[in-house]
Amino acid sequence: MIRVHIDKSGGLVTIVFSGKVTTEDARKFSDDIVKVIAEVRAGFELLADLSALESMESGCAPFIAKVMDHCNERGISKVVRVIPDPQKDIGLKILSVFHYDRNVRIITVESLEEAKKVLSVNAGE
Repeated sequence: MIRVHIDKSGGLVTIVFSGKVTTEDARKFSDDIVKVIAEVRAGFELLADLSALESMESGCAPFIAKVMDHCNERGISKVVRVIPDPQKDIGLKILSVFHYDRNVRIITVESLEEAKKVLSVNAGE
């Protein structure tokens, strides 16, 4: 499952990946995120929480890349990823090289508490 939330200011998008994410989950998510991202302001930050992720099908990669491209077009400034288990990176580091501008700051942390410390906007609002 993939859930998305935008804070009240439009400065923080939170994406939570949990359980077993299928290619169909990622396809639907990539279609829906276009509408959601339209509400953010340029310079927004993204919190990607993978702490509850069990697995993700390899077919999800093109859809995740599409979301990255769309975020890049909307002016993303920072990506903070919560990945407690480095083996669950699911290729995000490599995708980031090709789908985010060089000026997008990317930070990977092990816990949500750490993520909140490096975000400019408070997570969870």
